[in-house]
Amino acid sequence: MSDITLKGLLQSGAHFGHQTKYWNPKMQPYIFGVRNNVHIINLELTLDSIGPAINFVKSIAQKNNKILFVGTKRTASKIILEEANRCGMPYVNERWLGGMLTNYKTIRSSVRRLEELKLKKEDGTFSKLTKKEGLKIQREIDRLQKSIGGITEMGGLPDALFVVDVKRE
Repeated sequence: MSDITLKGLLQSGAHFGHQTKYWNPKMQPYIFGVRNNVHIINLELTLDSIGPAINFVKSIAQKNNKILFVGTKRTASKIILEEANRCGMPYVNERWLGGMLTNYKTIRSSVRRLEELKLKKEDGTFSKLTKKEGLKIQREIDRLQKSIGGITEMGGLPDALFVVDVKRE
């Protein structure tokens, strides 16, 4: 992993915050100033906070615990998919289903249904069905794959969440 520097954060635009009318007063210590009605974030404080965050993620990964990557925005969806697959972690990059964490028992039954349908498709059970029935089941597989395909290997509640946009997600 490359070292994160002040210059690198500045070049990536990490110092741009929200418009001044959308600010939260609790963020005051982290705001460096205002330019063109946009808050400028203090990158020195950001740099100081990145180290503990990286250490936390490393400690979870070393214990082989699960980190659930969540990012459903169009811009973040593809990156979440690639990075979660790269490190072998579960992800949600389409739509967050209500109760995905608080009602995991129900979500787990949907995961089992998806695995069951995939197994039937692979062993040739679908070839015995009519075209209409096969298409209906294929649509169900596609729907389940889109909504919960990233969490099929999760096997329980995650130990940590990595959320791209906390307000939207």
